[in-house]
Amino acid sequence: MDRSIGLLVCLVGILPMGAFVRTKRDTTGNLLNTEVHSVPAQRWSMQVPAEVSAAAGEAAVLPCTFTHPHRHYDGPLTAIWRAGEAYAGPQVFRCEAARGSELCQTALSLHGRFRLLGNPRRNDLSLRVEHLALADDGRYFCRVEFAGDVHDRYESRHGIRLRVTAAPRIVNLSVLPGPTHAFRALCTAEGEPLPALDWSGPALGNGSAAVPGPGQGHGHQVTAELSALAHDGRYTCTASNSLGRAEASVYLFRFHGASAAPALALPLCALGLKALLLLGVLAARAAARRRLEHPVAPDTPRPQAQESNYENLSQMRPRNLPAAMCVP
Repeated sequence: MDRSIGLLVCLVGILPMGAFVRTKRDTTGNLLNTEVHSVPAQRWSMQVPAEVSAAAGEAAVLPCTFTHPHRHYDGPLTAIWRAGEAYAGPQVFRCEAARGSELCQTALSLHGRFRLLGNPRRNDLSLRVEHLALADDGRYFCRVEFAGDVHDRYESRHGIRLRVTAAPRIVNLSVLPGPTHAFRALCTAEGEPLPALDWSGPALGNGSAAVPGPGQGHGHQVTAELSALAHDGRYTCTASNSLGRAEASVYLFRFHGASAAPALALPLCALGLKALLLLGVLAARAAARRRLEHPVAPDTPRPQAQESNYENLSQMRPRNLPAAMCVP
């Protein structure tokens, strides 16, 4: 009996973790037909990095690998990537692989910029995102689905944070009317990290701090207001972050007149000149129309008066003379 116990201890000492021993005994108490059964060591899991960083305009790779409880699976499968929120966020990519096929046919690629790099048959769902924009900044979640049991699917819960970086870019610069016939300026820029805005101009010096305006810190954009443009000249907005800087300028020139009358005289004179030119054009058109409607006939020779002389006059006689005529 002591020998049997010693043999059992020896066998247990060389078994791997997660295994158990089933034994049979004969009538004499000897150990017979020992069987070793392995407990499944793999479960559903996802392996993703916490964050991936890339510059706007370039490409980024989102790594994702997984494990599943099946020893071998060659049935239909679907690979999915979501944005924003796990389980409920909008899909940006989806592909489907038929039974026994290692080709995952793309069924959805948002704007055609998402492409699968990994092979789902080899537990790899890595994704490539082309032509990054600041709007792509956010969190992404990978998911795999096997056909059959509802439990044969798994999705990363925390996802990957894709951080898109960009040098500053000024997207809007405008001058607006302010109170008491004054003017104010607004400057909006975008970038990641969020850029700082400064104004410079007449009587402002260089690097004057800007007053936050509407939309301050909204997403990747920031807006700053210059509340009063007190002098004519050039006003420049500068946006800067750790990746670079950008600037844009506006020019302010106001009309300075002695009174309101001279200021109105110039536009009124210009208006009068335009009116005269218009009247002249209309008169010329009317004259041309009259010529077309009433054409002038060519000159015809006038009948010439017949010359008369004395002889002709002396030969003329009255046709009906009276029979008796007194001649002195």
